[in-house]
Amino acid sequence: MGPRRRVQQQDVLKKGLPWTVLPQPLYSPIGIFATGNPNPTFDQISTRVSATKMGSRGVMTWLDKLEEQLNVDVDWMDPEYIKSMPIVPHDQTSNQLWVDIQLGHPSNRDLLLETAKELKDEGWLAIYTRMVRSRAPSFIVVTLMQNKRDHSIKLTSPPTPGEHVQAVLMCKKNIDSIRGRVLLQTLPSNAYKTQETLDHARLYDREFARAGVGRDRYCIKIPSTGPALNAAKVLSSEGIPTLGTALFGLPQAIACSQAGMLYISPYYNEGRKEVRAHDEPEALWPDVKDPATQHPMSARIVQIIEMYKRLYKETGREQPLVKNASFISAKEAMAAGEMGCHSATISHTVLDQLAKLPYDGAAQPGEGVPKPAHVYRDAGPPPARLRRLVDVDPLAPAGWDGKPAAAASATNVDYLGDGGAELQRAIEADAITATRLADALKLFIGGEESSRAKIEEVLGKI
Repeated sequence: MGPRRRVQQQDVLKKGLPWTVLPQPLYSPIGIFATGNPNPTFDQISTRVSATKMGSRGVMTWLDKLEEQLNVDVDWMDPEYIKSMPIVPHDQTSNQLWVDIQLGHPSNRDLLLETAKELKDEGWLAIYTRMVRSRAPSFIVVTLMQNKRDHSIKLTSPPTPGEHVQAVLMCKKNIDSIRGRVLLQTLPSNAYKTQETLDHARLYDREFARAGVGRDRYCIKIPSTGPALNAAKVLSSEGIPTLGTALFGLPQAIACSQAGMLYISPYYNEGRKEVRAHDEPEALWPDVKDPATQHPMSARIVQIIEMYKRLYKETGREQPLVKNASFISAKEAMAAGEMGCHSATISHTVLDQLAKLPYDGAAQPGEGVPKPAHVYRDAGPPPARLRRLVDVDPLAPAGWDGKPAAAASATNVDYLGDGGAELQRAIEADAITATRLADALKLFIGGEESSRAKIEEVLGKI
């Protein structure tokens, strides 16, 4: 048996390698092992790798082009779907709605019952949290067969004395199928409670540590309210990565920077529009031809990115990475690339649209540039056709003074002081942010309550 080392892409694609032991976590720089097959062949792996570069038919798709411009994430939890994607996604995001769907899936029935029996005395939240984290063996053996007739790769856990193979929980079903992190959200019902948000995030952190999953493979989503972002500031000081979610305005983005968060997720569309748009598109959704210039949220996205560039240059401190979310169409996702977002988390519906559309740059209203090595240090100015967005805000309340919310004076406001009182005032002063934040929390609380009912039903039968 050879020495322990990481297997690189070029190693795996070369047949006839010696047996190798690989330390956990098992993933190459491009997620090469995420084939959905416990014994994938070299041809299967080669197909998955080549698919990360171009569509399976050799034609560049919108999805391929978007991946050149930003990190494409999957906003869906179904393991089989993620394994079937033509590219390997970077992060996998979720929320209470997606968790509830997976919690009720037949494939998780036995896992839910087992977890409920183990944690029945600790309450529904302990069961809920355990269900969405992963357990993994401390390391995995990768066997590269040298038989000319069998170029398969076998993945097995090592024979550690007294160790047994533990349950594979919901995140574990996906963590080896992505390149980066799984993202889980604290309870939206506690969005205005600092200590409860802090407690739930720490519970997630303990469960991941128990599983042997490092902080470089997960991130905790925190609602962008004053009290919750005060919890995020504490979590950041403890080294727990966080994302500011349900974000609709510049003050929230500034507060997330002050909290030292890893990511933010500004919603391109409000949550209820994303859910209902396909039923009532004319009433709920601005289905514009050129979203980058015409969608009412584009100006705020561009201003957030420009603000973070400025803060990085002025302070030298890392700023939250913009993970744009809540797309309804493929052209909206492409706009995120042109605007300069670090990443875009995209539903399975829109991902399928992107993967089917052949890319023709000449037919696009505008194009993004390849993603820079560092999203703020190395980024250039916004595209010329988008520069006017820095000084406008189609969503601004009546009586707006015309000053961008990302002005230097705004970034000097302490939005987290006094429990986030200044942020709360800013949210209340912006009808769009106040309404959409309330709608998003209501939507997610519905998913939370549904999951709680499922768990309590199981507990009642034990």
